[in-house]
Amino acid sequence: MDTRFLESFIAIVERGSIADAARQLSLTPAAVSQRIKALEDQIRQPLLIRAGRTVTPTAAGLAIIEKSRQLIKGVEELRSLAFKEEFAGELKIGAISTALTGILPFMLKKFFVEYPQIDLHVTPGQSIKLYHEVLEGQLDCAIIVEPPFGIPKTCGWKRLLSEPLMVLVPESCTETDPLKILKNNVFLRYDRNQWGGRVADTFLKDNRIFPKEQLELDSLEAIALMVSQGIGISVLPDWLPPWPEGLKVRKIPVSSTPPQRHIGLHWLHASPHAHLIKTMEPFLTLKKA
Repeated sequence: MDTRFLESFIAIVERGSIADAARQLSLTPAAVSQRIKALEDQIRQPLLIRAGRTVTPTAAGLAIIEKSRQLIKGVEELRSLAFKEEFAGELKIGAISTALTGILPFMLKKFFVEYPQIDLHVTPGQSIKLYHEVLEGQLDCAIIVEPPFGIPKTCGWKRLLSEPLMVLVPESCTETDPLKILKNNVFLRYDRNQWGGRVADTFLKDNRIFPKEQLELDSLEAIALMVSQGIGISVLPDWLPPWPEGLKVRKIPVSSTPPQRHIGLHWLHASPHAHLIKTMEPFLTLKKA
C-alpha cells in the first residue's frame, strides 16, 4: 500500500474537503480523488461520503483513521532515523499569525541556506490549538503564546520574545493617562478565550477597570484597523511588525512596568524530529527576546 494514499485520506478527513486537502498536499483535486479511489479499491470499502463540497468519513473510514495516522507517523520516524546524521527530512511547524509575519520570514532565508535538505510545512492557528497538536504529534513544534500554566516536563520551551501591553488609541486621542482612556472610551477587547487575551484581561481586573465593551475578537490586526477608524480603543501586546499599512494610531504603555505576552517555541522532547527542531533554534533568536 502506498502511504501517499493514506496521507491524502488523512488530509481529507482533517480538512473536510478534497479541494482543501489538495491545496495542502500541492496536488490537483483530481489527483487526490484518484488516490482515494485506489485506497478504497485496496481496502475494498468506501471510506468517504461526499455531500456537495463537504466530505466526511464512512464508518469504515472512521475505523481506520487513527491507525492510518499511526502508520504515517511510523514511516516519518523511519525516514527521520535514516536521515538523522544528515539533517534532512520534513518539519511540521505551527505558528500564530504574528509569528507568521514577524518571525518566520526573517529566519527562513538563512535557515534554508544552512539546511537545504530540511523541508518545512507551516500550519497557522491559535496558540491553544497548536499547543495540543504538538502534544498529539500532529506538529513537530509551534511558535505560540506562552501558556498560563507550567510547561510539562515532556515538552521543551524556548522563549523568543516578550511583548509589553499597550493601550492603542486613535491618532486623534489627546489623553495620555492609560487608565482614564480605558474608563472613558468604547473598548475593543482582545479575545479572553486566547492566552494572549487573558494577559490583557488580567491587567484590567487587577486595576479594577471595567470598560464599556463593544466588541471582542481574536485578531490583533483587525482590532488595530478598527482603532484607526475611531471605533474604539484597546489593550493589546505590542507585537512585532509588519503592522497593517496606513494606521492612524498611538501606542501608550499601560504602566511603567507593563505585563507582557510571551512568545516561544514549543516542542516534545520525545519527537522523532527533535534533532531537526534543534537546528531551528539559533535562527529564531530575536533582539527583543
